Amino acid sequence: MTATTDGSTGAPSPSHAAAASDTTLTTPETAGVHDAAARAARRATDFLLARQDAQGWWKGDLETNVTMDAEDLLLRQFLGIRDERTTQAAALFIRGEQREDGTWATFYGGPGELSATIEAYVALRLAGDAPDAPHMARASAWIRERGGIAAARVFTRIWLALFGWWKWDDLPELPPELLYFPTWFPLNIYNFGCWARQTIVPLTVVSAKRPVRPAPFALDELHTDPANPNPPQPLAPLASWDGLFQRLDKVVRGYRRVAVRRLRRAAMNSAARWIIERQENDGCWGGIQPPAVYSVIALHLLGYDLDHPVLREGIASLDRFAVWREDGARMIEACQSPVWDTCLATIALVDAGLPVDHPQLVKAADWMLGEEIVRPGDWAVRRPGLPPGGWAFEFHNDNYPDIDDTAEVALALRRVRHHDPERVDRSIGRAVRWNLGMQSKNGAWGAFDVDNTSPFPNRLPFCDFGEVIDPPSADVTAHVVEMLAAEGLAHDPRTRRGIDWLLAEQEANGSWFGRWGVNYVYGTGSVVPALTAAGLPGSHPAIRRAVTWLESVQNDDGGWGEDLRSYRYVKEWSGRGASTASQTAWALMALLAAGEQDSRAVERGVRWLADTQREDGSWDEPYFTGTGFPWDFSINYHLYRQVFPLTALGRYLHGDPFERRLLARKPLAEAQKPLAEARVS
Repeated sequence: MTATTDGSTGAPSPSHAAAASDTTLTTPETAGVHDAAARAARRATDFLLARQDAQGWWKGDLETNVTMDAEDLLLRQFLGIRDERTTQAAALFIRGEQREDGTWATFYGGPGELSATIEAYVALRLAGDAPDAPHMARASAWIRERGGIAAARVFTRIWLALFGWWKWDDLPELPPELLYFPTWFPLNIYNFGCWARQTIVPLTVVSAKRPVRPAPFALDELHTDPANPNPPQPLAPLASWDGLFQRLDKVVRGYRRVAVRRLRRAAMNSAARWIIERQENDGCWGGIQPPAVYSVIALHLLGYDLDHPVLREGIASLDRFAVWREDGARMIEACQSPVWDTCLATIALVDAGLPVDHPQLVKAADWMLGEEIVRPGDWAVRRPGLPPGGWAFEFHNDNYPDIDDTAEVALALRRVRHHDPERVDRSIGRAVRWNLGMQSKNGAWGAFDVDNTSPFPNRLPFCDFGEVIDPPSADVTAHVVEMLAAEGLAHDPRTRRGIDWLLAEQEANGSWFGRWGVNYVYGTGSVVPALTAAGLPGSHPAIRRAVTWLESVQNDDGGWGEDLRSYRYVKEWSGRGASTASQTAWALMALLAAGEQDSRAVERGVRWLADTQREDGSWDEPYFTGTGFPWDFSINYHLYRQVFPLTALGRYLHGDPFERRLLARKPLAEAQKPLAEARVS
C-alpha cells in the first residue's frame, strides 16, 4: 500500500467509531470492523432520514467555484438590478474562498486559476474592495504575471466585453445564422452537448449585438500593458486543426461585415423563439445557471423588458440558485440535483437495510414517479420516433432528461415496495425503452444525446473551456448496464454490446476513466458493480485487474482518494489523493461487487469510514469528487459524502443489493422476513 496524499491540503479528521453488531464473524478483528460498520450505518441512516424534504426529495448543496457568484453580480450590474445586500453577501463568500497567494481555485486544494481569479477580482471591485487593498493587490499581481486578461478564457472576456473592459473585435465570432445549419451539417447546434447548445444559442445573439454598458471603473491593473492589452499572437500552422479553425474564425468575422441584415434579424428572432420554447416551468433554462444567465441577457438585448413574464420568471429562477449561509454569505449553485440525490439516497437506505416499505422510501418513490418526463425534448432530434420516458437531474428540466439519472432512478424504484406496483412497472418500462433507444452506435451511452461525438465543436476558438460534446462514457454506460441487468436484460444483445464496450475501455492498469465523477476511482466504482450484476464472475480477468489496481492505490490510512489533477496529469495523480468518504465508498463498492468482502483492503476501507464518521452520522468532505467538465469545472456534491458511504457500508453488512431489489417485488410478508434479520434501523 502507498501513501498518496501528494500535494493535498489535509485529510478529514477522525471522529468517533462505535461498536454494535447483529452478526458474529470468524475473528475478533473482523467482528470489530463489522460492529463499527453497523453502528456507522445506523448513524448515517438516521442522519439521512432526518434530512428528507416533506415532499419526499433529498438535495445537498452543489458547490462549484466563485465564477458562478461573480457572474451573477455581473449580470445584475448589466441589467441594472444589483442591490447592496446581494452584492455584499456574494462578496463575503468570494473573499472567503480566496487562497493565501491571492488567487481563486476551481476546486478545494487546487491551484490558482486565471479566469476564476479575474472574475472574482472584478466582482469584489463591484462590491467596493479597493484595488490597493492587500488581498486585491495580491490577486492583480498574480493575474499580470500570468498574462493578464488577454490570457483568460473566452467566456471571461465576454463578460468583460459587456462593460467595455475588453473589445468585442478581440473575441471569436459566433453568428446567429448558426441556427439555420441543418442537422447533417458540421457545427450545427445539435453537434454540441446540450449544456453547450443551451449556452451557445443565446450567445449568438450577444455576439451579434455586442452590447457595452458603462464600466463602473477601469481594470488597467489586470493588463500586462494597459496601452496594448491584447498584443497580437501568431496563428497556429495551417495544417493543424487549431490553425484551420483560427482562419475559419477570420472568415466568419469577415461575414459579419457583409451579413444580410434581414437574414441576421431573422436568425436572432429564431434564436429568441428557440430560447423561449425551452424555458422551463420554473422560469429557468435547462435547470442550470449558465444558459439561464445568457438567455436573460439575449432576450433583454432583443427588446424584452425586465417586467416581461419570460424575463421576470427567468430572473426569479436565478434567485433559487442562491444558498444563504449562516454567516450571511451567499453562494450560487451552478445547478441543483434533487432527482440525482433522491435516487442515490433511496438506494443507500435500502442497501443499508431500511425496510423496503418504509414510509419515507415510499414518499421518495412517489416524488420520483411524479418527476418522470413523458414528453419529447431536444434528444428527439436524433431519435424522432423514440417514445419518451426518463428523468432529469434537476427540479425542472423537461427538455433534457438524462440517461444516467434515468438508470439510477429505475434502480432506486425497484428497491422500494410501492403501493402501486403497476405504476412503478409502467414507469420503469418507459425508462428501459428510452434508455435502450438512446444507445449510441458503438454500444455505449452518453449522458443526454445519442452519438454526440463530432470532433469539430471542441476545435472552435470560442470553445476553450470545458467539454462541448457528449460522447459515451464508462460511468453512464455502467449504470445503464446495471439497470438493464436488474430488469432481467443482462443477456439482451444491446446490453452485451454495452458490456463489450466497457471491457474494451478498461485502462491498461485495470481502472476505468470517470467522466462525471473523480475520476478513475469513480469510473471503476461504477463499472465493476455493473459487470458483476450483468453476470461476469469475480474471477473475470477484467475484474481481477480492477481489484489489483484499487488495492494498489489504497492509502496508508485505509481510505481512497483521487485529486482532480488526475484529469490532466494521469500518471502522477491517477487514483491518488487524500482519502475521502465518497471515493472510499466507490472503491469499496467495486471490491465488494468483485467478491472481496473478506479482503484486508475492504476491512481497512470500512474501518476508515467508521473511524472518520462524525458524531451526527455524517462525514466531512471538503474535496471535490464530482465532475462537470474534466479539470475545467469541478463539483462538490454535499450529499455524496453521505449516500455513497452508507451504500458501501450497507453492501458490506448485507451483501448483494440485487437480491434485495427482488424483495421489493415479493408479497410484503415474504419480503420482510429476510429484512428483519438484516435491518440496520
